[in-house]
Amino acid sequence: MHPRRTFILALLASGSAGADAATPDPMPPADFGAHPASSIEWWYITGALESAARTWGFQITFFRAATGLGRDADAASSSTFTARELVFAHAAVTDLEGRRLRHDQRIARSGFGIANAGVGQTRLVLRDWRLERNEDASGRSRYATVASSNSGGFAFRLALQATQPVLQQGTGGVSQKGPRREQSSRYYSEPQLDARGTLVLDGRSVEVGGRAWLDHEWSDSFLDPAAVGWDWIGINLDDGGALTAFRLRRADGSALWAGGSFRAAGGATRNFETGEVTFTPGRTWQSAASQARYPVEWRLATPAGRFVLRALQDDQELDSRASTGAIYWEGLSLLEDESGRRVGRGYLEMTGYAARLVL
Repeated sequence: MHPRRTFILALLASGSAGADAATPDPMPPADFGAHPASSIEWWYITGALESAARTWGFQITFFRAATGLGRDADAASSSTFTARELVFAHAAVTDLEGRRLRHDQRIARSGFGIANAGVGQTRLVLRDWRLERNEDASGRSRYATVASSNSGGFAFRLALQATQPVLQQGTGGVSQKGPRREQSSRYYSEPQLDARGTLVLDGRSVEVGGRAWLDHEWSDSFLDPAAVGWDWIGINLDDGGALTAFRLRRADGSALWAGGSFRAAGGATRNFETGEVTFTPGRTWQSAASQARYPVEWRLATPAGRFVLRALQDDQELDSRASTGAIYWEGLSLLEDESGRRVGRGYLEMTGYAARLVL
């Protein structure tokens, strides 16, 4: 995974529609389109955008979830109106100068020209929100994404160019999520994406540039029922490397499972074993909206080194109860080494703090 996305864990923990859990076969080096035979799937982009002296964080996530309907041969299940698949999306902008998180969410059944997750290539549509992939002459990814929100007062239109090869997470692109072999997913990342485009806040437009990170993951398997949430980071290192770390968390705050990876710029990927990653919470922030208390500073120990992660804004909590059904924290953060020197920037996600993730 990362592990990934709020609705996803709810589906996994509940044993939602899908095939019997089994250990996935190694995936191809890159498989960018949707996988309708899998129960759950998501494409996730986060990053930092800059213009002059200002910095913003952004994220856009598309989810595809099979409902289990339409598998029978009766007339009702074969109807065009049967909701065989749902498409969700979240988009957000962290306005550091305004100390405000702007966010919005969408949900629709697949089809009717309203929502779709294309097979074979990244082609995601949910009303006027989009994420599409093409390739440059060398075969590397070029993404284009568009999102806008009247209620949130934001919009962005971004072009994202891969600067590095695809990073396969786990063994052969199969990422372990728990103590049982079937608790796994297919998962790859594209870190260090060069981002360029336009950001609009309250009707005012600015040209921006920056760095972004993409994850694509899909699965049929179930997470361990003892997991109540997770903590995850995806960090674009300032020297061109990439660091992923995550842990699944029990109700008492202890780690049920952990993992991640490190890839130096131009180097090989080092995948982490569960006992090699430690998250130690530091300073916390309490949400006035949900009353959840989140660690907004962490000390991290990994095979790639020891670090301190600091949120660039405390309030980056998203309420997605109108779509994926949960409240979670996801925001732009700085990574420092033990001496306090900045070594990277990326996103931290924390789920299961407002309430245990259940469907």
